[in-house]
Amino acid sequence: MTSSVLDLAPVVPVVVLEDAADAVPLARALVAGGLPAIEVTLRTAAALDAIKAIAAEVPDAVVGAGTVISVRNVSDTVAAGARFLVSPGWTDALLDAMKASGVPFLPGVSTTSEVVALLERGVTEMKFFPAEAAGGTAYLKALSAPLPQARFCPTGGISLTSAPSYLALPNVGCVGGSWMVPADAVAAGDWARVERLAAEAAALRG
Repeated sequence: MTSSVLDLAPVVPVVVLEDAADAVPLARALVAGGLPAIEVTLRTAAALDAIKAIAAEVPDAVVGAGTVISVRNVSDTVAAGARFLVSPGWTDALLDAMKASGVPFLPGVSTTSEVVALLERGVTEMKFFPAEAAGGTAYLKALSAPLPQARFCPTGGISLTSAPSYLALPNVGCVGGSWMVPADAVAAGDWARVERLAAEAAALRG
């Protein structure tokens, strides 16, 4: 696996799973559509089991954990098989734990000061969240001149329509989104639809 989450695919699906039994077929559909990096958020009780199942049964998937907000989250998800970590924000303790985990990570930022603080700590790859609410493409474009060494995965409110404008920016490696995993398709087990939407997203190259 590349050491950079940002280079795996143009879009990282952000997945919320209520039932761990959906994890493997969902991951297979996303991989078949061309999106191997899958962020399973820790917003449900099923998340850890979902990460374990994908790690064990879908070898072509690069499963990661999202909504990582504590040191315990880091250890639990890496033990479950997460191969990258994504947080909505960061603290010194959380950053230290993610650095020590041995897997790539994207700490979340939404302000210039947070970006500078991470650069000071040697971190150059970050999640920009909540992307649309925090200023969108205009904000990221403004950051690229003074802070060209920072690269981002914007997540939050991004759609198939808006993703290309993010991907066209020089400081954006990929975007995160959930439009290719609509809740009704997951609930219905409509994996063909998920694969089709994933293929559309995988075709986005900025």
